[in-house]
Amino acid sequence: MEKIRLGVIFGGQSSEYSVSLHSAASVLRSIHTDCYEVVMIGITLQGGFYHYTGSIDDLEHDHWQNEEHAKPIAWVHGGMVERETNEMISLDCCLPILHGKNGEDGAIQGLLTLLGIPCVGCDLLGSAVCMDKEVMHRLFDQANIPAAPYICLHGEDPLMSADEVEKIIPLPWFIKPCNAGSSYGVHYVDNKEEYEQAVADAFKYDGRKKVLVEGAIDGFEIGCAVLGDEALVTGEIDEIEMAGKIFDFAGKYEMKDSAIYCPARIKKEKSDAAKELAKKVFRVLCCRDMARVDMFINEKGEILVNEVNTIPGFTATSRYPSMMNAAGTEFGDLIDTLIDLAMQKEIQL
Repeated sequence: MEKIRLGVIFGGQSSEYSVSLHSAASVLRSIHTDCYEVVMIGITLQGGFYHYTGSIDDLEHDHWQNEEHAKPIAWVHGGMVERETNEMISLDCCLPILHGKNGEDGAIQGLLTLLGIPCVGCDLLGSAVCMDKEVMHRLFDQANIPAAPYICLHGEDPLMSADEVEKIIPLPWFIKPCNAGSSYGVHYVDNKEEYEQAVADAFKYDGRKKVLVEGAIDGFEIGCAVLGDEALVTGEIDEIEMAGKIFDFAGKYEMKDSAIYCPARIKKEKSDAAKELAKKVFRVLCCRDMARVDMFINEKGEILVNEVNTIPGFTATSRYPSMMNAAGTEFGDLIDTLIDLAMQKEIQL
């Protein structure tokens, strides 16, 4: 059988650049190479696109940008061209392993659509909707999906005072950028004196200058991996245990003062309800192929949705692959399924 020529895109102009390198390296080590001819495509922090031919270790440790193994490229319909040699490299499918700005927000998905290259994961619409937490909340309101109360602050408007916010949402609050990931710029605020500084920091991480103030939920966080398009399947529900109020970068990627249990330590009935809610959220937010739906269970036992990640961390031990593995789909097979979904979607078009 002829191999699928798969472009694996990593790096990007995002504060989550390093996360992308680790995820891409894990995928490249786990992918079934008998099925794919892998073409590695790196994006620098400055936005340059390169065809990378070096080692996975150098990629993972950010030593991939050198003249010998990284050649600048230009995109063309159906693939890319190496600028120095003018060699055309066609691509059957692309797997973007990018997080945050220009990767998870629909930008790369729109580019690949224009180029006629099937793209693994959510398309432009689903990616953009899930990336913008204000838009996400508006759709939750319309679909009666339970979530925390919120206010959106816009950078061009006069800043609401802490007293004005408190009249609408009682303390404590979570303050976060509307368009960011990995908990960058997220603050737990339990007194009004911390409000303005937290908002100012959150604005630094949002290119659209929108910041969300959410009511803090007294409970614990769970997550659900959703896979599919017309038919949806879920992984096992996982549960996050953490010492602090925020599952921050160190907690997520270094497991500092935190632990993850998969399956979650909840009753089957609650787990089943969370899976059904996650699938509903997936549909409402126009997702396809994959997404991780993060939720809370509050002190009353109610499930509330927190946010949705359309390109979650993707190492073999990251939450999304771990949840799917616990449900019986190992990492290499998961990658196969995602690529199959992307290729099938192109055939349907």
